[in-house]
Amino acid sequence: MAVGVGDANGGGGGGVRQRNRGCSCTKADFFPEESFSSWAAYGRALRSTGTRLAHQLTSRSLESTELHQVRARSGADMKRDLTWWDLMWFGIGAVIGAGIFVLTGQEAHAVVGPAVVVSYVVSGVSAMLSVFCYTEFAVEIPVAGGSFAYLRVELGDFMAFVAAGNILLEYCIGGAAVARSWTSYFATLLNHEPKDFRIHASSLSAEYSELDPIAVVVIALVCVFAVLSTKGTSRFNYVLSIVHIAVIIFIIVAGLTKADAANMRDFMPYGVRGIFTASAVLFFAYIGFDAVSTMAEETKNPARDIPIGLVGAMTLTTALYCVLAVTLCLMQPYGSIDEDAPFSVAFSAVGMDWAKYIVAFGALKGMTTVLLVSAVGQARYLTHIARTHMMPPWLAQVHPRTGTPVNATVVMLVATAIIAFFTDLNILSNLLSISTLFIFMLVAIALLVRRYYVSGETTVANRNKLVACIVAIVGTSVATATCWGVNVSWWVPYAVTVPAWFVSTVCLWAFVPQARAPKLWGVPLVPWLPSASIAINVFLLGSIDYKSFMRFGIWTAALLVYYLFVGLHASYDTAKEMAAESAAAKVEDGDVKPALGAVHNGDEYSREM
Repeated sequence: MAVGVGDANGGGGGGVRQRNRGCSCTKADFFPEESFSSWAAYGRALRSTGTRLAHQLTSRSLESTELHQVRARSGADMKRDLTWWDLMWFGIGAVIGAGIFVLTGQEAHAVVGPAVVVSYVVSGVSAMLSVFCYTEFAVEIPVAGGSFAYLRVELGDFMAFVAAGNILLEYCIGGAAVARSWTSYFATLLNHEPKDFRIHASSLSAEYSELDPIAVVVIALVCVFAVLSTKGTSRFNYVLSIVHIAVIIFIIVAGLTKADAANMRDFMPYGVRGIFTASAVLFFAYIGFDAVSTMAEETKNPARDIPIGLVGAMTLTTALYCVLAVTLCLMQPYGSIDEDAPFSVAFSAVGMDWAKYIVAFGALKGMTTVLLVSAVGQARYLTHIARTHMMPPWLAQVHPRTGTPVNATVVMLVATAIIAFFTDLNILSNLLSISTLFIFMLVAIALLVRRYYVSGETTVANRNKLVACIVAIVGTSVATATCWGVNVSWWVPYAVTVPAWFVSTVCLWAFVPQARAPKLWGVPLVPWLPSASIAINVFLLGSIDYKSFMRFGIWTAALLVYYLFVGLHASYDTAKEMAAESAAAKVEDGDVKPALGAVHNGDEYSREM
C-alpha cells in the first residue's frame, strides 16, 4: 500500500530510512521511519493523523506488492520446501489437540450433553466454509501474511490491522490454552489429578490464580524447534501426527467396547441453545488451519498443494471429532464427564485404568503438534505484519541460515508463555472463539469483494450494489445473531431476518456481475458459500458470553490506540518509500506509464476502494 508523494498536512517528510538487515537491536531496527526520526517529526505526523487515516481507509494494496516488495523487506527468502503432504499433516497437527481432548468434556458436562457431536458438526461446517475462502486467497496470494495480506489487498490497510491484532491475540491465547491443557494431561500420565502441577496463588483473582510453570517450559521447547527449520518441523510434525492418529483410533475402538447406549437417551438436555452455545466454544477445536495458509510462501506448488492439504486435513479432522465425541458420551453419562481430562477419566471410570495412560500420551502428542504448528504460523503472521512496518521491522527479519523468522517466533512465544502462566482455560477458549470467528467473517467478506470488485473496471453502480448487498448480508446475520443472543423465544424475528439474508444473497447473485475469475483455484458456489460463512460465523458469535465480548472490546480499543499513534504513521511512511522506489525504477527503465488500477500519483502500490 502506498501514499502520494506528499502529505497534505506536511507530515511524514522524506520516507523511510534504510534499516539495518542484520540482527542488531538499534533504533533503526524498530523505528526507521521518518515520522519517528525526531520529536518534531513525530509531532508533524500526529497532526496529519486525520489525513493519513482517511487515505488508509480507502486505499488497498496490490497483490504484486504483497508478493514482491513487501516480502523483500525480510531480507532472506523463506525456503520453498513444503508439499501438499506437509500441509495436510500440518493442518491435522494444527487442529487436533486441546479442543477435542479438553473442551469436549467441558461442553458436554455443563453446556450441551451428548448433543456435543451435533455442536462439532455445526462448528465443522463453519470451519470448512472458512477453509474454502482461505484456500482461494492462499493459492493466489501465497505469502506468509495469511489473512492479514488478503485483507490488505481487498479491504485495505486499516481493516487488515484490526484483523491482524486479533490474529496475534488468537495465536497467543490459543497456544496458551493448549499449553495449559498439556499440563493437565501430563499430570494424568503421571497418575496425578489434572490440576496437581499448577501453583495456586491466593492473592490473585480466581480466574488467574492457577499458575502453570510447566506450560511455560513446553512453549520454550517448542520455540527452539520452530526456529531451527520449517521442513524439519514438518517432518517432526507428521511423525507425531501419525502416532496421534493411531492413539485416536485406539480411543475409538477401545472406548466403543465399553459403550452404553443408555448414556445417550437424554441426548439434548440443554436444548437447541446448548448446541449452538457449545458450537461457538468448540470452534476453538478447529482453529489452526489458518496457520497452514501462512506457509503458502514456503510451498512448492501452492495451486495444487494448498487446496489438497487444507481441505483434506479439515475433512479428516471433522470426521474424527464427531466419532470421538460420540465415543466419550457412550462411555459415561454426560454429568459424570471430567472437564479437565475427560477421556483419561472416562477410561478409569469404565475399569480400563491402564488405557488412560495411552490416552494421556496421545493427547500430549496432539497438543505438542498444535503448539508446534501454531508457533510456525504465528511467527509468519507477525513477520508479514512487520514487513509493512505496522509492527517494528526488527520482527520481520528472516535468519539467512535457517530461513525462519527467529525474532518473530521468540517474541510471540514469550507472549504466549506469559498468558499460559496465569490464565484459566475457560477464559482463553471463549475469547479465542470471538477473535477467530471475527477474522473468518472478514475473510469471507474480502472474498466477495475480490470476486465482484476490480478497481478501474467495476462501474460505480455495480460497486454501490455490491456494498449494499454486503451490508445487507452482514446486517441480517447480525440481526439473527442478536435475537439468538438476547434469547428471543418466539419465531417471528427469525422469520424476518433469515429470509432477508437469503434475499440479500440472491440480489448479489442476480444483480451484481462478477468482475474477476480465479486464476488457479476458486471457491465454488460464490456468493452462496462466502455468504453462508458470514452468516454462520456471526451467528456463533451471538452465542458467546458478554464478558468475552468485553475483553474483546478492550483489546480492540488498545489496538486502535496503537494504530493511531504508531502503526498508521510507520506503515504510511513505508508505503511512501515503496512509491518512490517504484517511480525511480520506472524512470530508469524508461517506463512512466502508471500501472492498471493505480490512482495515487501514478503509484502502482495502491488503489482506491
